[in-house]
Amino acid sequence: MKRWRNLSLRVRLTLLYVGLLALLLAVLGGVLYWDFQNFLLESTATRLRAQAKPIIDEASAAAAPLEHAQTLARDLTSRETVALIIGPDGETVAVGKTLPEEPAPPPPDPAYDARALAGENEVTYVAQMNGQRYLVLLIPWRSAPGSPDILGVIQLSTPLAPIENILLRQKLMLGLGMMLTLLAGLAGGLWLTSSALKPLNQMTETCERIAEGDLSQRVNLPEREDEIGRLAQAFDHMVARLEAAFAAQRRFVANAAHELRTPLTAIRGSLEVLMRGAQDDPAATSRLTQGMYREVVRLSRLSEQLLDLSRIGAGATIHKQPIDLQAFFDDFLYQARLLARDRTVTLDAGDPVTILADPDALMEMLFNLMDNAVQHTAENGIITLGWRTTPESVQLWVADDGEGIPADDLPRIFEPFYRGDSSRSRRQGGSGLGLALVQALVEAHGGRITVESQPGQGARFTITLPLTMRDVDPLEKIG
Repeated sequence: MKRWRNLSLRVRLTLLYVGLLALLLAVLGGVLYWDFQNFLLESTATRLRAQAKPIIDEASAAAAPLEHAQTLARDLTSRETVALIIGPDGETVAVGKTLPEEPAPPPPDPAYDARALAGENEVTYVAQMNGQRYLVLLIPWRSAPGSPDILGVIQLSTPLAPIENILLRQKLMLGLGMMLTLLAGLAGGLWLTSSALKPLNQMTETCERIAEGDLSQRVNLPEREDEIGRLAQAFDHMVARLEAAFAAQRRFVANAAHELRTPLTAIRGSLEVLMRGAQDDPAATSRLTQGMYREVVRLSRLSEQLLDLSRIGAGATIHKQPIDLQAFFDDFLYQARLLARDRTVTLDAGDPVTILADPDALMEMLFNLMDNAVQHTAENGIITLGWRTTPESVQLWVADDGEGIPADDLPRIFEPFYRGDSSRSRRQGGSGLGLALVQALVEAHGGRITVESQPGQGARFTITLPLTMRDVDPLEKIG
């Protein structure tokens, strides 16, 4: 069994295919050989009976037929057939063999003779004598055709050597045909398994190159709809996802390092100035200390957002509870207007609805979207909050009439640390983690977030959450 498992899949499939083919050919060849043998025996028996019938009928028509038994036996004997006449008592009455070239008759078999004497018309069996096989036919000798009066039994026997020679040639032909068929099957099986497993070998080579670090490798099989084709497509899709994930990870590490390096560089520069004697200047010391404090606050917030992303990505538990959106937005609207400062914040309220969500996570989602809208909306601009229900979900949105998002930036705005205009975002205080955190929280709730934007026409971020609990109007219950 261990050696079988160590064989290649190609060899195992080929051996299995050839083994099944050999079994099928052996069964089919055996059936054909057995049927052909029976056909030859039955044909020979039918021919001998047909040749003997007129001779037996003529002898039966004579007076005192038993007195002519020797003549009947002699008339039924030839170079291929020998006849015996067996009396009613089972004793041999006459033997037809008189010439040396005529075959010797096998001795009578009492069991078969009894069946013929009982009136069974077609008794046939194969006997063996001196290493040679004989076909033996027993014919009841009746006083008249169809008469129940049985005078004895006529035994006709013929050597099976001619039939065995034919069967031997048939066996050789079947064996040769089976061998040629198996060789053809082996060659076809090897070709078939090789062509079928070629994509798997190609996938193995691709996996080895990917394991060496080349994630750009693909199987790229021609269009095929079988299992291997679907496997290759799924494999290419998986590698593409892995390549994108690793690329995103590299960008994340590079961006995180850059984001951490900027405040650390500022703090280091301030400390170097202080160490060179600026501490003697109270104004400079105050300015530098305040700057370092701002950078430390920024580092603290960045660390908290990174921890939040890590916790959510590791499957942190979301504590859901019923939330009345009307009451929730009434509370959030006050904080949103404080955050917006000179910008106008409006609420487009939908139907009364209660959803299951984590209130702290929902607050953080909307706060980050609100902060993003404030950063990219000019003073005196308008920011709109709202929600709308559908039969299966609830949609919450934050929309603004600010500068909008370029089309090239839309596919990547949810990547950590991504900024379409990094200098402006950094100047406005963004870390590039807010939208990534929002997306992670939304997906943790089983929802999705989408964005619609045109440059110069503002942006609209929509959160779609599954609707698991909805207030029902009492009139609906009555109806």
